[in-house]
Amino acid sequence: MSQTYDCSISGAQSDAAERARGINTAASAVEDGRLVVLPTDTLYGIGCDAFNPDAVRKLLAAKGRGPDMPVPVLVGSWDTIAGLVQFYTPQAQTLVRACWPGGLSIVMPQAPSLPWDLGNTYGSVMLRMPAHPVAIELLQKTGPMAVSSANISGQPPATTCQEAKDQLGESVAVYLDGGTCAQRTPSTIIDLTDRQPKILREGAVPAEHLSEILGVEL
Repeated sequence: MSQTYDCSISGAQSDAAERARGINTAASAVEDGRLVVLPTDTLYGIGCDAFNPDAVRKLLAAKGRGPDMPVPVLVGSWDTIAGLVQFYTPQAQTLVRACWPGGLSIVMPQAPSLPWDLGNTYGSVMLRMPAHPVAIELLQKTGPMAVSSANISGQPPATTCQEAKDQLGESVAVYLDGGTCAQRTPSTIIDLTDRQPKILREGAVPAEHLSEILGVEL
């Protein structure tokens, strides 16, 4: 049976204790290969241990989609990225410093030795550090997590915990309720796998802002 924890940030001691219990329970679930739902600054996400292929398959099954749509990876610190990519380029470093934590996902060539199976990534990985304290605290306990939007494929993305529960139900072990997402729009995706950066999806971070940061036309 799924467990739900109120992880709102109100400052009350009782709320802080409930939040800590929720995050610890979710971290244990991730370690055991189960699925959790967590709040981010953009949308709610369904996540698992990025290095557990069975858990990633469960995630894809819960969403009703196949490996042709690979799962992004969320990280809890800037430092983590260097161990996950083949080349941590100056462009990537500039974007990370300017936009993380926040609503920018960056696609880069992955480190070739990583023992994970996120789907048909063709040697790349999409990374993001979310700007939400609950997500960051969980990620700092679990390490990198494979996280996709918390909805059935083709259905509206969840901006509240209840919306995620209505779609995903008992396929998820732990739901962390952090209230309504601040952005309520998907992250912007930028592809750095080629010499010329390319916007794959414009979302929370405007393309013109990224052009200013990188000094190139996107």
